[in-house]
Amino acid sequence: MKAKKWFTSILICSVLSMPFTYASASSNVTGKYSLKFNKANYTEKTLTVDGKNITYRAYEKIVYVKNPVDTQYEIMNVYVPEEYYKGKSIGKYNATTAPIFFPNTVGGYMPGEPGSPGQDKRNSGPNAALVALSKGYVVAEPGARGRTTQDETSQYTGKAPAAIVDLKAAVRYLRYNDKIMPGNAEKIISNGTSAGGALSALLGATGNNKDYEPYLKAIGAANERDDIFAVSAYCPITNLDHADMAYEWMFNGINDYEGRTTKGTLTKEQTEISDELKAMFPNYVNSLRLRNSDGSKLTLDDDGNGTFKDYIKSFLIESAQKALDSGTDLSILTWITIKDGKVTDIDFDKYIAYAGRMKTPSAFDSLDLTTPETELFGTSTSNAQHFTQFGIKNSTVGGSLADSHIVKMMNPMYYVGAKGTTNSKYWRIRHGTMDKDTSLAIPTILSANLKNNGLDVDFALPWNQPHSGDYDLNELFTWTDKVVAASSKAHSAIKIKR
Repeated sequence: MKAKKWFTSILICSVLSMPFTYASASSNVTGKYSLKFNKANYTEKTLTVDGKNITYRAYEKIVYVKNPVDTQYEIMNVYVPEEYYKGKSIGKYNATTAPIFFPNTVGGYMPGEPGSPGQDKRNSGPNAALVALSKGYVVAEPGARGRTTQDETSQYTGKAPAAIVDLKAAVRYLRYNDKIMPGNAEKIISNGTSAGGALSALLGATGNNKDYEPYLKAIGAANERDDIFAVSAYCPITNLDHADMAYEWMFNGINDYEGRTTKGTLTKEQTEISDELKAMFPNYVNSLRLRNSDGSKLTLDDDGNGTFKDYIKSFLIESAQKALDSGTDLSILTWITIKDGKVTDIDFDKYIAYAGRMKTPSAFDSLDLTTPETELFGTSTSNAQHFTQFGIKNSTVGGSLADSHIVKMMNPMYYVGAKGTTNSKYWRIRHGTMDKDTSLAIPTILSANLKNNGLDVDFALPWNQPHSGDYDLNELFTWTDKVVAASSKAHSAIKIKR
């Protein structure tokens, strides 16, 4: 979506001088922060989308836990349409029913400060938060610690599972204050891209699981539920402990690589590592017992071929058909078969060669501990650790192995359908066909697992889309409106039945 105009109006400050029931990130008199939302501590702002003024109240730098580790990141910005303070509605929503759009800014598992409505730096249009406000959503933008976060003693404070713990704490804050804040905390919709997409998925998969409770208690999170209503995840860099083998299953045999800053050809040792990792992937896929919508098994043989590969190819064909229908010329791509305006087949291996390899093996648990993911699993005193048995066995730097329980806590696959866990019912997952940051197998596996557990999943591989997110905001919010409406109808039906 592109805005015809986008500008910030003169700010009208409405911050009142009164005794604090809420402390901002810059003031901590007692050493502990209140979890009570202060309705009076806001700034009124106005932005314009497509010629329409959007006036809203900005509650910013809210510390969302009692005992924060880092108030640069464990803070949240909340934005509420001004109409809701005048008893008005925006479309189908009002102060009581408005969904809460919950986007994070995490990338590369780095720390992320809370975002704000405005212009998307990647294009000339409004960002997701501003679009959400224009459609009547309340927007809550949480910050979160990340792999490089350190305290004044240079100890690391944001290694796994800090980021997901922080996001859960922010959700709990919203629930704790649901009665006094506009918006419906039972309709929280997370959104994120890349590592942020992985955290969005993890948030949706791990609702109320006890694994995170000690960490939440340590930072003084509210004693509330942390499950969320729906998940939007763009190109999630997830399932990290199986991502290396998935990457080599997809790119094995493609020896030339080109990353964002590197370019070259795999060495003999690297091609051998690729072969080893690829050979491990079928056993993993088969162990998941995934099924297609018709009940047929999704599996791979020892060579890496089978119904699971065909399953991924079906999404590629669907994506190519959508591109063809929209007028994209696909005739130059000889690996696509088109008959009478219908995409009937794609040569998967030739498609992979066309897309090209971006990373060298091991792509995530690098044997020299130089990847962002190895830093994610470091400790308070160690910057990076291996997180797979393959990584530690083949380490070139004598690295240590991360705690398996912490590795588990960063992978949503372990929590889908798990006992004592509340999974989000609604999921929207997007991974572009030209996105080589992780294997197409990773989001496909997550999508299939969610579907197999009875969850509502909208999964697609957008044509020719590289590693990115928020590129289809009209479609995203059409989906969010749809699932909110579907949930409301289902709830009404249950009430009538009772």
